[in-house]
Amino acid sequence: MTNTGTRLRQAISAAGAVALIVVAATACNDDGTGSLGESPSVPPAPQLTVSAADSKVPFADADSATITPGVQTYTDDAQCTTNYVFVDNAGKVYLGQAAHCSGTGKETQTNGCQIDSLPVGTTVTFNKGGNPITGEGTELGSGTLVYDSWLTMQRRGESDPATCQYNDLALIEVNPDDVSKVNPSVPFWGGPTGLNTSGIIGPAEVYSYGSSSLKFSLARLSKQHGVGRIDRSVTDGWSHTVQMRIPGIPGDSGSAYLDSQGRALGVLSTVGLSWPVLNNIGDLNHELQYARANSGIDGLKLVLGTEPFKGD
Repeated sequence: MTNTGTRLRQAISAAGAVALIVVAATACNDDGTGSLGESPSVPPAPQLTVSAADSKVPFADADSATITPGVQTYTDDAQCTTNYVFVDNAGKVYLGQAAHCSGTGKETQTNGCQIDSLPVGTTVTFNKGGNPITGEGTELGSGTLVYDSWLTMQRRGESDPATCQYNDLALIEVNPDDVSKVNPSVPFWGGPTGLNTSGIIGPAEVYSYGSSSLKFSLARLSKQHGVGRIDRSVTDGWSHTVQMRIPGIPGDSGSAYLDSQGRALGVLSTVGLSWPVLNNIGDLNHELQYARANSGIDGLKLVLGTEPFKGD
């Protein structure tokens, strides 16, 4: 597996790596289907979500917002994609990205309990239009890295193999001056309509929106639709395997994945060495509950989209 973030200085070689993807297998049950659900070790908890209206945050309308799920982030030149909007009890606003976007290891290193990362407090910018030839594009706003699952697991001495391998979520606190530019809806698809905590039976429809700079701002390459599955015996519910019509590539890291009801399902973490191309997404229910327990952020919640979900 390889991380799906990309640095500008590595972007062209990363594109070549995607073109050379070779065979791997997806985890299935004996009947050829996967099962997608939560691990008993991470039971569903109430009040993990809040509507935009009930959050009391002055979010922008969807048609005027410039900072949303699906925009590019740049963290020390590493380009990734935001996933969901979160708030806390103090009214602070956060956007999620993959923790490995601030990792300082090699692209093939994916164990968050072992890899060094940039520190909490690192500045992250929100951008659009960047590509590996012209640079970082237009800066839309900025924020500060305030939570990183990789750093947190190392601080806590986490040793569970599945958690170390698949817990890949970071939170960027949006600059207060930029909060009025934020809307929590996923571009094109709408939602999230809730948080998937009960699981689904796979293969099942999944939807995403990734903004890799390798796509040269072509919107038709950003909207992604495919199928997902999971094998709990391998990942303890922490990771889902997905096969998309247009797969996630380096730079799409952190993208939001929605289930067939528009509920937040996961966060793009890695691209498999496979044909057809497979991606792995971390389970948001697991990652959010881990962050709530260990981030020190009081009342962290997923904000639901203001736009209705309109999957295919």
